[in-house]
Amino acid sequence: MTCQQLTRLVGDYVEGRMSTLEQLRFQFHLGLCEPCRVYLRQLEQTRQSLGHLPEEQPPAQVRDELLHRFRAWKATPR
Repeated sequence: MTCQQLTRLVGDYVEGRMSTLEQLRFQFHLGLCEPCRVYLRQLEQTRQSLGHLPEEQPPAQVRDELLHRFRAWKATPR
């Protein structure tokens, strides 16, 4: 596994969506590659920090505008 492959698969790894073989390949690479271990630690710290943020709703005017634009976009023929 290359570093590039690892960065593409890191989401699947932290979410537990890998086969056993993929996990082994991923972990083997981590065992050999300090930069990828650092990358994984940073990602895990970021996820943990973001998990502690309060959920905030956008102002009603912003929400209404976003919904309006989304509905207009969905109604546009492709």
